[in-house]
Amino acid sequence: MGTRSGGIDPAVITFISEKEGITADEVINILNKKSGVAGISGVSSDFRDLAEAEAQGNERAALALKMFAWRVKYYIGAYMAEMNGADAIVFTAGIGENDIDMRKQICSDLDGLGIELDEEKNNVRGEERIVSKDSSKVKILVIPTNEELMIAQDTVEIVSNL
Repeated sequence: MGTRSGGIDPAVITFISEKEGITADEVINILNKKSGVAGISGVSSDFRDLAEAEAQGNERAALALKMFAWRVKYYIGAYMAEMNGADAIVFTAGIGENDIDMRKQICSDLDGLGIELDEEKNNVRGEERIVSKDSSKVKILVIPTNEELMIAQDTVEIVSNL
């Protein structure tokens, strides 16, 4: 996540509180607002800033990006195991729509699961497209979000039921 710690052992709150001499509320604030890729990188929660810092040799930014990709891959594998496979993986929203390299990192070495990214097709930002190889058992899609349209549609539905 950008600034949040993700899954951790809840005992860490007491441990950090006692070790650092801070309150549990302060620890929770750190875990929610100063962790994730921002905490790992020491740079930012904005993936564009992290990519730029990585390009300039910032090892912590590179680590944050690598850890993020690893965690997404972890969940892809876990969900595929739970569902006994998948028909498609959809990349959407800011990172999913626009971060060509992150999609590549996430999909790398997943061919054993039938996930094969086509690097040429993947060279796209903010455009609806299938970016998997034709031979990929699992389709990989980029689908831009349209939050404003969803808000408008939800508003029309709510208002029409008044």
